[in-house]
Amino acid sequence: MSATIKDIARETGLSIATISKYMNGATLREKNRVAIERAVKKLNYTVNEYARGLKSNKSRTIGVVIPELSNLFVTQIITKMEDILRAQGYSVMICDCHTDEKLECEAVRFLMGKMVDGIVNMPICRDGRHLKPALEKKIPIVLVDRTVDALTGLADSVLIDNAAAAKMATSYLLERGHREIGIIIGPEGVFTTTQRLKGYFDAFGTRGLTPDEANIQHGDYMLQGGYESMRRLLAEKKCTAVFVTNYEMTLGAVIAINEAGLKIPEEISIIGFDNMDLSRITHPRLTIVTQPLEQIGTQVAKLLLEHLTGSTPCAPVSISLSTTLQEGASVRRL
Repeated sequence: MSATIKDIARETGLSIATISKYMNGATLREKNRVAIERAVKKLNYTVNEYARGLKSNKSRTIGVVIPELSNLFVTQIITKMEDILRAQGYSVMICDCHTDEKLECEAVRFLMGKMVDGIVNMPICRDGRHLKPALEKKIPIVLVDRTVDALTGLADSVLIDNAAAAKMATSYLLERGHREIGIIIGPEGVFTTTQRLKGYFDAFGTRGLTPDEANIQHGDYMLQGGYESMRRLLAEKKCTAVFVTNYEMTLGAVIAINEAGLKIPEEISIIGFDNMDLSRITHPRLTIVTQPLEQIGTQVAKLLLEHLTGSTPCAPVSISLSTTLQEGASVRRL
């Protein structure tokens, strides 16, 4: 049978009240602290977090609802966020909803049943209805990578400036003489898709140019989507360059280019997105728009902790972070 607080009290000769104070983080006299820690180790005592949660109405658990756990962008952010939260005594419970709105709604209900103290979400549902039950319970919510209009002022968000990122990449290609520039973006109606497409059009517009909309391809932010979109662009034999707007689709696009027997950048130029490791393992080295993934994870954790540890409620905020363009050798001048 597991040791209890009563066993610790019996072993140390201290009162249950004193043991409880220690378990809840209170400062004790040095000799009492040492005695309790020795007893905890000797009796192999572990805190029953479930029981503590029932008593305090706090689980010290953060729920994370994501579209795809296989997405490298997602995992790097979660890793950094979890490191910070763990150091503050919080654990993380992850729900992968496989890009399915119904599963996303079920995941939020599941996490609420587990009494999570906060929810991190990369939303698929475009009207935010899946988070309404959590908002009604005043559970802190942080949106990552994308936001939902209906949740403005109700939930925190940590984003990159997607429009600026796409404008930067497209401008880089335009400045090197490219005019037939393909773009492979996400599903229609998704926040990141809309913003990145805006940046693409803005880059042309500031130069008095108009892009050919036949060069716009919608993928699904997965490798296969990037592969199929790139094949469609190559079939048209028009584009001299392409900008791919996430890591997985960049992989798919490069595979399609290789299968077509085309040389980068001699026959087609390409700018990828998200991950510098990819730029180092491809030949030639890819030019990449990089996102500050660790910084995103850090900001998400900080926002949650402000809500969970602050003595007064915090008003929801939206944080927008900048991207950088890491120059490789995958773009040629015309």
